[in-house]
Amino acid sequence: MTAFTRWILAHRRLVVGFWIVLTVVGMATAGAATKAMDQKFSVPGKEGWETNLAIARAFQGTGGNAAPLVPVVALTGGRTVADPGVRADLEAVEAKLAKALPGVRVAGFGSTGDRAFTSADGRTAFVVAYPRPDPDQPFGDNPEAEKSARAALRGATVGGAPVHLSGYDALLADSGEAEGPGVLVEALVGGLGALLVLAFVFGSFLAIVPILMAIPAIMTSFLTVYALTAAIEVSPIVQFLIALIGLGVAIDYSLLVVVRWREEQSHGAKGDEAIINAMETAGRSVVFSGTTVAIGLLALIVLPLPFLRSVGIGGMVIPLLSVAVSLSLLPVVLHAWGEKLDWPHRRTDDKASAAWTRWAEGVVKRRWTAAGVAMVMLALLVAAATQLQPGVSDPGTLAKGGPAKVGLQELEQSGIGGGALLPHELLTTGDGAKGVATAVARVDGVHGAVAPVAWTARGESAVLAFPVQDGSKSAGRDLVDPIRDAARGAEPGARLGGQVAQNADFIDAVYGSFPLMIVLIAVITFILLARAFRSLLLPAKAVLLNIISVAAAWGVLQLVWQSGHGSEEIFGIAATGSITAWIPLMVFAFLFGLSMDYEVFILARMREEYDATGDTDLAVIRGIGRTGRLVTSAAIILFLAFVSMASGPQTDVKVLATGLAAGILLDATIIRALLVPAVVSLFGRWNWVLPVGAAKLLRVEPSLPPRDVVPEAA
Repeated sequence: MTAFTRWILAHRRLVVGFWIVLTVVGMATAGAATKAMDQKFSVPGKEGWETNLAIARAFQGTGGNAAPLVPVVALTGGRTVADPGVRADLEAVEAKLAKALPGVRVAGFGSTGDRAFTSADGRTAFVVAYPRPDPDQPFGDNPEAEKSARAALRGATVGGAPVHLSGYDALLADSGEAEGPGVLVEALVGGLGALLVLAFVFGSFLAIVPILMAIPAIMTSFLTVYALTAAIEVSPIVQFLIALIGLGVAIDYSLLVVVRWREEQSHGAKGDEAIINAMETAGRSVVFSGTTVAIGLLALIVLPLPFLRSVGIGGMVIPLLSVAVSLSLLPVVLHAWGEKLDWPHRRTDDKASAAWTRWAEGVVKRRWTAAGVAMVMLALLVAAATQLQPGVSDPGTLAKGGPAKVGLQELEQSGIGGGALLPHELLTTGDGAKGVATAVARVDGVHGAVAPVAWTARGESAVLAFPVQDGSKSAGRDLVDPIRDAARGAEPGARLGGQVAQNADFIDAVYGSFPLMIVLIAVITFILLARAFRSLLLPAKAVLLNIISVAAAWGVLQLVWQSGHGSEEIFGIAATGSITAWIPLMVFAFLFGLSMDYEVFILARMREEYDATGDTDLAVIRGIGRTGRLVTSAAIILFLAFVSMASGPQTDVKVLATGLAAGILLDATIIRALLVPAVVSLFGRWNWVLPVGAAKLLRVEPSLPPRDVVPEAA
């Protein structure tokens, strides 16, 4: 690190020119990079996904992975679908959709006369319409089709009752999704909050330095991902990760180095000497921190889903480039402008924080109590996490009002159920379709099933099954296997598709490989941290606590969103009943790495203090005293970035942001400020032991502290 920093300082113009060029090119190509991110989704090799592809091939791209548009009518005045003129009106609704949406696959009571499209009392009816998908939209969505259908049905009535266009696309349209702030606005809001925190930390104009470092890190990340899109498909989720998580990570790394540089200056180091000393200590911690974040994301490649692999590869770029900026451009900025910007110098880093030192002394003194309190709090959240249910989005949470919401409520109140918005679609031979529909309709929890005569192509027929409960409820998720078994009992070649079945395949593929992902991350992280801390116990504890930290964040997701203890009060959204399947995985991948940042910051300083004093308790007190304010400030900055992320209107983005924000706060408070110092104090000298054999394997010096050491004077 010393040689590298000296080289950087000796070639300052080259370094600055390099980053300026990359930043300018990154700014110029950021829009193109965003557009180049591919939105396709696949679960290769799984029945649900493969069946959906077959359905799309047979029916000109309609159905399968796409959610249908669902016009709903609740008849009034005691009228039912058996009354004269009602069926003709329903058939007219289908005709209007067919005219407005060329190529649409539509069915309802009007064209089929099948009571699967009506409530038991005949007073509520619905139509299912699968428009052709928009190739530029994710998951087969077609917002333009929803707009056309809404216009075509405006003012339409059935038996004098209004028609309400519902369905997932209609609910999203009524949610005002397009009115939310963009990525740039969210990043600016997060940056402003970060600047306020940094102003408090430094008490000088140095507060702008970490913000300035985030700009090249973010822009170069966009540029790098743009280059990656030429070789692989990259998910659009990566743009949010670059803008917001990139902002937090880049600031955190720069913050750590600048704080240590001020400390070195306050202890008498001048000029480049202070920079080099800061890089030898804080810079080294940044390398290990950034590497662990990158590993957490790159481990997504072990999952058998291209969508998540691309997030892992694209997301890995963010911490690595943030590290590169902190190690190269930041020393040059400190050399040229550091002392000038450190004005009016309202705060000094000569001594450790008095408040955090007192806190650490209290934790060490009552270490058993501190460890016990922290473990009880974490255990409660981990227990809540065991009830977390991955699933599809609850349609009831997508819009607070509007015609689509009214249509959904009419389905639920009539007994048909919200499952009609996301029916199971089966593919079978033309001769076996009616038998499959009859068999599936008998399954408990299924409102009805239908095999429209017109839905036959290439010798195959589509069958729709309407569950009462939607896929976000356990009763809806549990119908996948019974429906598949019933269909195959009637027709051995029948295959089950639809979004609910595909989501079940997704969960099986992802969470079936999840233990492998955890093991891979844990092993690589353990090896890196064992080298960094020259210890076997500290990295093992760090990995274990990080897993517990992520599980606690999952517990918050379960309590706030799945069970609704806070989602209504904070966001005005009712309990979701389940968590969209990819969100817990993304929370794990990012939090494992991000929270490890704080672990490295704290333990690296504790190791440094222990090497200087030989006393574990003193190392804990000094380590927390020096890093407590830093870690808290870094956590607040990331928290504000995630709050900005949660300002978007999409429910899934709010849920993801909640998990990340809660995880960061839990990690920086309960774990790093309470549990870590207590546990390190409890284990004493065993924290610092690295036997000779293990040291040889890790290619570092062994650490064999004596049993009795007289500490130096504090």
